[in-house]
Amino acid sequence: MSFVQPLLTWYQNSARELPWRSCHSAYCIWVSEVMLQQTQVDTVIPYFNRWMMAFPDIQTLSEADEQSVLALWEGLGYYSRGRNLLKAAKIIAADLDGQLPQTMKELQKLPGIGRYTAAAIASIAFNLDIAAVDGNIRRVISRLFDITEPARSTQGEQKIWSLAQANLPSGQASDYNQAMMDLGATICLPSKPRCDGCPVVEFCVGFQRGVQEDRPVKKPRKAIPHLTVTAGIIQQNGQVLLARRPSKGLLGGLWEFPGGTLEEFDVNLEACLKREILEELGVNILVGAGFGKFNHAYTHFKITLYPFFCTLSSEKEEPQPLSGDALAWVKLTELEYYPMGKVDRLIARKLIEEGSHGSLSS
Repeated sequence: MSFVQPLLTWYQNSARELPWRSCHSAYCIWVSEVMLQQTQVDTVIPYFNRWMMAFPDIQTLSEADEQSVLALWEGLGYYSRGRNLLKAAKIIAADLDGQLPQTMKELQKLPGIGRYTAAAIASIAFNLDIAAVDGNIRRVISRLFDITEPARSTQGEQKIWSLAQANLPSGQASDYNQAMMDLGATICLPSKPRCDGCPVVEFCVGFQRGVQEDRPVKKPRKAIPHLTVTAGIIQQNGQVLLARRPSKGLLGGLWEFPGGTLEEFDVNLEACLKREILEELGVNILVGAGFGKFNHAYTHFKITLYPFFCTLSSEKEEPQPLSGDALAWVKLTELEYYPMGKVDRLIARKLIEEGSHGSLSS
């Protein structure tokens, strides 16, 4: 007897109520799967609902501009996902008659759609007999079959995907993949799995061997770099200067208070900020009072950011976007209209709350 039928029976009675499951469109599935990459369901739901109100279909999205997309995406992180949704929508509208492809091969030709996302769309939206392996399913399979290879290794990945596909019931891929996802999200948890309430516990080799909390096997983690960063709140005529990052790369297309990373040769934070502003904007600045300290963790590194109030050394100097896409002098009341990353948004909110631009130290 296989674990599959008890799993599907459990899913029929216990499936999570999620907005994209009641939407009944491939577009909804696509957007939700992209949003769910590296992000928890509870975080995604309000973003998904707002997105669907603004961009209810592929055609509407294809007509949007990057800044409006990034504004809706702000706070969700991994901003290339939003940019890729827009790029793919434009391709679909222009070249594919406004319809998402229905095969793995064609789906993976679109920006931002890799193996897992293509498999999820193909199986959930079109019910093709294709297994999809996300973090939840990877964990479930690793425990059910007691996979001893690191789950993220080439060999571990191959084994997990193969087992997921081998156990897929023909014609029921949509329910099967979503049932596996729900099991991992609600029962087969990363730590302290609820084995006593698991509908497939009798089939779980990891549980039988008492190693369920040791699966999936993880590769040793590398040390995460910690960077010290400065930012300039450059003031002029009641406005502050924002710089827009290049579309490609980390936080692409978002606005920020310009600055950069402290290097070994920098004498202090102020010297670092002066150097970075000269490199990025081609102007010299006077650095004044600090504006707090902000900590943030990205996927592969952490930062501690120190912002400072600044002014241009000379009114004759005109900042230029030497390393970014654009610059803008912005009133405090207008900061909310510029999509930003989390740290810059925290700075902007603090500026607005304090209701002043601060002052330069003497």
